[in-house]
Amino acid sequence: MNKFLGYIFSPLFYFSFFLTLIIFQPIQWLCYRLGGYKAHKISVDILNFFLTYCDFFLGSSVTFINHQSLPENRSIIFIANHQSMYDIPALIWFLRKYHVKFISKIELTRGIPSISFNLKYGGGANIDRKDSKQAVSEIIKLGRRMKEHTWSTMIFPEGTRSKDGRLKPFQVGGIATLLKVVPDALIVPVAIENSWKIVQYGSFPLSFGEQLKWTVLDPIEPAGRNAEEVTAAAENAIRTQLKQIPADLQDA
Repeated sequence: MNKFLGYIFSPLFYFSFFLTLIIFQPIQWLCYRLGGYKAHKISVDILNFFLTYCDFFLGSSVTFINHQSLPENRSIIFIANHQSMYDIPALIWFLRKYHVKFISKIELTRGIPSISFNLKYGGGANIDRKDSKQAVSEIIKLGRRMKEHTWSTMIFPEGTRSKDGRLKPFQVGGIATLLKVVPDALIVPVAIENSWKIVQYGSFPLSFGEQLKWTVLDPIEPAGRNAEEVTAAAENAIRTQLKQIPADLQDA
């Protein structure tokens, strides 16, 4: 039934989603040119509000749980699992007061209305995966911006999207690089559930009626821990939330 209804409602979702991107392209441009970073960020926040609730056209529920008292005067490294491109709008909207930036493929800075403009001018890191030196340099620059402006960053340390919801092992590289620049940044895991189900049949039809959920988990203080330890702690917290604890750890 999810697939059958997807054939009916996917065109409506895609129309609303891409219309929103097209409308906000000139809005972002004007905000950035006339009002600088602050005005541009407001436009991006509103854009992602509309993109998040486009999910309703697919009959999907949107649940974002954040019971944590996170500091607004301290940089945060959010660490999340990654299931689909539809993970991102809700993260930007619901965590907007933390000025969350993303590490993105440089290819995404071209050709996508609204999204490419934001990646170019929003303050994140756009990396060339074929050029490790450039990638590290961009992440270091992002860390410096975090430190200067008290911004935060979202990292998807699996390295790629999970097509079946199963968590992949976390890679430590990007987290380690950021912690070298911003060693006092708070580590905050975020567990994402069911986003992969939207695209389980591919780009068309999208699945109808999925229960999308984002949960902000307990913060991890980096003091006294190396990057490998905080990455493992974040991965284990997300695995626990997703009920994907490996058998060897369950028996421990």
